[in-house]
Amino acid sequence: MKIAVFSCKPYDKKFLTSWNKDKHELIYISESLHEGTASLAKDYVGICIFVNDIADRKVLEILKEGKTRLILLRCSGYDNVDIKAAKELGIKVYRVPQYSPNAVAEHAVGLMMTLNRKIHKAYNRVREQNFSIDGLLGFNVAGKTVGVMGTGAIGAVLTKIMHGFGCKLLGYDIFQNKDLVKNFGLEYVEMDRLFAESDIISVHLPLTDDTKYIINDENIAKMKDGVMLINTSRGALLNTDAAIKGLKKQKIGYLAIDVYEGEQGIFFEDLENDIIVDDTLRRLLTYPNVIVTPHQAFFTKEALDEIAKVTMENIKAFEAGKETKSELTKEQSKDEKAQPKEKSKEPTADKQKEKDTDKEKEKDKEKDKDKGKANDKEKDAPKIKSPQDPKLKTGSKSKDESKSQQAS
Repeated sequence: MKIAVFSCKPYDKKFLTSWNKDKHELIYISESLHEGTASLAKDYVGICIFVNDIADRKVLEILKEGKTRLILLRCSGYDNVDIKAAKELGIKVYRVPQYSPNAVAEHAVGLMMTLNRKIHKAYNRVREQNFSIDGLLGFNVAGKTVGVMGTGAIGAVLTKIMHGFGCKLLGYDIFQNKDLVKNFGLEYVEMDRLFAESDIISVHLPLTDDTKYIINDENIAKMKDGVMLINTSRGALLNTDAAIKGLKKQKIGYLAIDVYEGEQGIFFEDLENDIIVDDTLRRLLTYPNVIVTPHQAFFTKEALDEIAKVTMENIKAFEAGKETKSELTKEQSKDEKAQPKEKSKEPTADKQKEKDTDKEKEKDKEKDKDKGKANDKEKDAPKIKSPQDPKLKTGSKSKDESKSQQAS
């Protein structure tokens, strides 16, 4: 099968070639996929892309015209692909669901410790023969409260690592991981409580319409003064302008990001002799309490090996017409529809706010009803013959209140 590999770096070629074993014709293209380069895949059955490649409807239509029927993602995230359009156009899309949760979680912890103990500054000082430790003061991580936003595969590994540090662990996710609760002391809480109580917050959520800019002005204001914020998931989870405001106000005491919303064309590239025109990124890099790494959290031998392996397995599944967990364009099975995952008490921040607002409205209605009934009771007291009179019955509890009591 002919496959065009976009955004290909030397390390991609090395691992893909090793696992391909000359079975398929892989053409390695250094350019990223976008509307201007999609035609390069003409007459290729499949393409293989990475996180910053663009596969929106327009690009998919060009690929379809060029007879492409398969898209292979070398990553787990797929917010850069229009899955709905792919289904309509008959293009199959596969991803690598999980390649190395340990790699990303370990990098996140490395960023925490580097920020805290100022290892990067000490390294540069000593190279200049400056052995002073003034200005390198850190804090003990043991005993601190760590908020884990997203407890999927990566968040789960990070939770276990921070448990080893002796931290108090708070979690926020749509779905609860019972193992983390039972064996690692994680407590699932509302997002607002996680913000208010966490000394360190590590973000491991997927990027969706609900989670975009989940770290914004409003939520940063809810955090502890001097909070440490880590993002190794997706750049657009963090509103960078809001983060800069938080840094200026010293609300954010430490910030480390391995992903950036405007990273396309910057991360994974050598721009040492170029001028970066992204003023927001340039400004962020001027802060002494900020660390930016170039989307390298996944970058381990084990991860690259797994990515190449699963990519080849996905090609095999496509050729055989078999459905796999890696396919994003397959129809949901009856079993999957019939067995929804266990949800946590607070699905999302917006839904929680709606729920709280509904509760308040219901309570206000009940209060108004009770006041009205109390007034009626005073007016009609002489006429009431029995305590069973319907006018004396109070209103029933709202559905939201009943659900809340059952959940608690």
